[in-house]
Amino acid sequence: MNYFGFIASAYGVSALALVGLALWVFLDARAQRRALKALEARGVRRRSAGRGAAPETTGTAQ
Repeated sequence: MNYFGFIASAYGVSALALVGLALWVFLDARAQRRALKALEARGVRRRSAGRGAAPETTGTAQ
């Protein structure tokens, strides 16, 4: 019996799903960074940089 078509299509669908998820995460991360920059430009600060915390530096190591 030849299952090549079934196996190949299963791998193809899985690969497309993984690429789609990776693209979604990438685009969402860009949107969140943009929203964070807009909030910081308006003067809204992060809770983690509260009263006693040292101010964040402008250079970020990722």
